Amino acid sequence: MKRSRNLLFALAVSLFVLIGVQLRADDRPNIVVILCDDLGYGDLECYGHPHIKTPHLNQLAADGIRFTDFYSAAPVCSPSRVGLMTGRSPNRAGVYDWIPSGKDIHLRSSEVTLAQLLQQADYATCMSGKWHCNGKFNSPAQPQPGDAGFDHWFGTQNNASPSHANPQNFVRNGEPVGSIEGFSCQIVADEALTWLDRQQAESPSQPFFMYVAFHEPHEPVASPQDLVDHYRPSAGSDDEAQYFANVANIDAAVGKLMAGLKTQGVDENTLVIFTSDNGPETHMRYPRSQRSHGTAAPLRGMKLWTTDAGFRVAGIMRWPAQIAAGQVVQQPVSSLDFLPTFCELAGTAPSANLTLDGTSFLPALHNEVIERDKPLLWAYYAALNERQVAMRDGDWKLLARLDIPKTRTIDRSNEAQIKAATLTDFQLYHVAADIGESNDLAATYPKKLAQLTLRMESHYQELLSGSHVWPADG
Repeated sequence: MKRSRNLLFALAVSLFVLIGVQLRADDRPNIVVILCDDLGYGDLECYGHPHIKTPHLNQLAADGIRFTDFYSAAPVCSPSRVGLMTGRSPNRAGVYDWIPSGKDIHLRSSEVTLAQLLQQADYATCMSGKWHCNGKFNSPAQPQPGDAGFDHWFGTQNNASPSHANPQNFVRNGEPVGSIEGFSCQIVADEALTWLDRQQAESPSQPFFMYVAFHEPHEPVASPQDLVDHYRPSAGSDDEAQYFANVANIDAAVGKLMAGLKTQGVDENTLVIFTSDNGPETHMRYPRSQRSHGTAAPLRGMKLWTTDAGFRVAGIMRWPAQIAAGQVVQQPVSSLDFLPTFCELAGTAPSANLTLDGTSFLPALHNEVIERDKPLLWAYYAALNERQVAMRDGDWKLLARLDIPKTRTIDRSNEAQIKAATLTDFQLYHVAADIGESNDLAATYPKKLAQLTLRMESHYQELLSGSHVWPADG
């Protein structure tokens, strides 16, 4: 029965691609991506947190799939978001690390985004929340969310400021909004739902794509007092209670979004994806991180690491029209897979000349193996751990060192040094059985090590040759 259902689903999706524009718009799914900021792999109740209650996300997982091996495109915010938007390693776009305000680094207009491709396929598109794909936000000097394919956008360059409470730095379609009462994730959810109400009233048969990018639980953390009071008995400090409450507030915002979809009568044929941009911040890594009490358990490391804690994150999908409820899926899926998958569902396709690093995740919706042409590969030159390059290939993970100084970008001043560096000091883990990457098997499996080393070297050199290099003052 399952095989028959999967075959019918595959045939239906193939038909989407074959007939494309002839397809009735309301036959194609709506798509909602909910992205958190610095949410740890173990921060949700359904991923094992002992104290934080997340009933809405528990229900989202119960209604669809909870992925155990879901990966972001990078272990830090800006490149992770760029990878999600483009289906390509963010290095190809020249976004190697987080982008400070005012910097020249940005998602260039030459990059093709999933929002642009869905827009071209007659999807209505909305972005609400954190952008962080450029340094010069809301400036004609660099492309903005509207240039990246969003009909409507409401967001900030980086964090909600001065904190999640009563932020003052949101911009709506190029116009600063000023001070807003409330907490960021609720404000972001309200904006998305206000846009959806209008979109459904004007074009109810038009499919839509919403990118809802919460600022939480990134610092500076601020949470509703009633939630803080609720978690104070189970927390070790008031700061930890603030963090627990922050995640609970995300859960409440997700519940609001799901209720809005149901009110509009569109929740059955809407693919909802919940995930995070990277792993959790290290407590007290910098002065304002005193409320960063996220957990990556049982993974090793934290945000900015190339061990799995840096980019293995929560991944939940719900689509009642096509996804069976109650699944726990161990197939590796990446945010790099969003663009090719969304195009497939929308009956469109990116240019054949576009180099993608992701592939369609549709087989994983039925717990079937995704056949990848290339492994998942990360090259993060500012890694806090000793190895800057990581590769997930099937059940295996390979880590390697580059003997170069830590750097946040590749520009003309360091291009030669980075391109001359060779991969060394390999570590090998069977992450399907060793989720904490605690048992280095490099000496135990020399043939597997040699095979994966060659594979990493080949794909890393291809990525390096295709990575954008900025001017020296970039």
